[in-house]
Amino acid sequence: MCEQDVSDPPTAASSPASPKASSPSVPPPHETTTVERGSFCTARCTCGWFGHARRSRDLARTDAAAHATTHDATTHDAAQSTKN
Repeated sequence: MCEQDVSDPPTAASSPASPKASSPSVPPPHETTTVERGSFCTARCTCGWFGHARRSRDLARTDAAAHATTHDATTHDAAQSTKN
């Protein structure tokens, strides 16, 4: 079975990279995509996370958006706590 990327562009839950964001203490943003395998679609992230196999592409996109949003908030909170 062959894995194929769909035409959904990667999404990032954060703003464009700034000089501050490229410092080693701040991890890179999570970029998610959807991948189709047969009749199923799965959300995947550059961090290694992947969602459940879905028959609905829309649900896979929702999984990806939820992951990026949740992870971005967690990353932002962690970065703020290390500054204090």
